[in-house]
Amino acid sequence: MDFPHWFRGSEHTHRTALAILKHGPIARTALARQLGLSQGALSRITSDLLYEDVIEELPTGSGVRTESAERRGRPQTALHIRDDARTFVGVKINAHLATAVAIDARSTIVSRPHSRAITEQTPDVLARTVAELAAECTTDLADAHLPAPTAIGIAVGGHIVDDTIVTFAPFLHWEGRIPFAALVEQATGLPTRLYNDIDSLLVDACWFGGGVGYDNFAILTIGTGIGYSLAFHGTPINYPDKTYGLAGHILIDPDGPRCVSGHRGCAQCLTSDSIAEEYSQMIGKAVTFDDFGRDARAGRALATRLVNRTCFRLGTLIAAIANLAMPDKVMIAGESAFIARLGTDAIRDGINNYRHNQSAPVIFEIIDHDWALWAKAAASRVLIRYIKR
Repeated sequence: MDFPHWFRGSEHTHRTALAILKHGPIARTALARQLGLSQGALSRITSDLLYEDVIEELPTGSGVRTESAERRGRPQTALHIRDDARTFVGVKINAHLATAVAIDARSTIVSRPHSRAITEQTPDVLARTVAELAAECTTDLADAHLPAPTAIGIAVGGHIVDDTIVTFAPFLHWEGRIPFAALVEQATGLPTRLYNDIDSLLVDACWFGGGVGYDNFAILTIGTGIGYSLAFHGTPINYPDKTYGLAGHILIDPDGPRCVSGHRGCAQCLTSDSIAEEYSQMIGKAVTFDDFGRDARAGRALATRLVNRTCFRLGTLIAAIANLAMPDKVMIAGESAFIARLGTDAIRDGINNYRHNQSAPVIFEIIDHDWALWAKAAASRVLIRYIKR
């Protein structure tokens, strides 16, 4: 199912709308310079976008990208996407929970987060679950006097083909080629696209979050699994095998525990199951990851020791990423990212242990875990695609 047209125009028209989405509010002169267009050509394009209610003008001021010398003495206006022109629903599906939010046309969350526990992981059942969540988001939009959603974006941990078919989803235990987008379209009547969840979080950060302004930006997630993705100028590097969790088997501690594949000290030791097992061995009884998290936040000695060990290992992995991929910034996310907040000094120690003492510091940011942000990221992907066409 294809998206309905918001507006029609040349490739330059869509590029202009995308640039305004990413960089707006932005003055015309700055926009023309960025796109390499003449003022006349840009004026014609923006006039069409204004007529189609895709963008709107507002007085320049704080936060508006402009040129210091442009048309001094004349009142200036800046362009940005009309936030109330379209809405989109994003859904994040993991092994036990599906979470949905709606965003406006500037990727701001405009609904409450809605969640469903997943008790059956079959594609048909999950498609109906997505339909229920989308309906709840649609009700929120109507209450806020916003338009009904144009499309749905879904984030899944695994390998996606053509943004419509899941071929590998280890946490959902799906086998074969699953045309999940088509199943959701049948259940909702809305165009639907599927995206890898790590890539979605990466793109959302590059367009609307902590990755804005960085040429090379990486994201590393720790939790049930280990996720990694790298973007260049806001676009994820397209490598067909990256969604198979390959970063999770990089050696980071020769003395660390073995993973299920038999590797000693690979990055799988950063997963929640491995941490829970290691903590159980330290305290002499079987405990869960939640038990470890409670003890770590309370500052218990053995838990703190494991926090620092884990964060040093995490720093080692970040150093490997920085040394080889050379990103300007690394974002740390995932269900277990709270550990990184408890041991930032150990992370820096791990990074510095594998970096030259004259090399630039590695910039990293830790974001608090919230499944609603992952759902928003899926919606952002479908928003960008809708404008890109």
